[in-house]
Amino acid sequence: MKIATHGLVDSGLCGTPLEVEHNFSRVELITTPEMQVDASGLVHGGFIFGLADYAAMIAVNHPNVVLGAASVKFLKPVVVADVVRATARVSEEKGKKRGVAVQVLRQEEPVFEGEFICFVLDRHVLD
Repeated sequence: MKIATHGLVDSGLCGTPLEVEHNFSRVELITTPEMQVDASGLVHGGFIFGLADYAAMIAVNHPNVVLGAASVKFLKPVVVADVVRATARVSEEKGKKRGVAVQVLRQEEPVFEGEFICFVLDRHVLD
């Protein structure tokens, strides 16, 4: 399936799509030294959130999708060189609103989970 949104996203920062289907996506991110916050190699949670957000956006896969809210849990720390994969599924569709459940795994270990509330707008948010 062709990706219809976020066409200029930097895959090095937000991940590379592995699968995109109707109401579903899987995105992989390889964490890098630029993402670390300290000498132990801890990756800033914003990069993991960005991965999850990107997966949610392409699961909805509409040119005018935007994030309205998110309820998330960081379950385990991520360090430089970890490979993490986000799986996103649209769990609710009501008018313009989409609920998207996202889970991020390092191998089989959950490191992040969240519910993203997205909106499909009639025009681009900046128009």
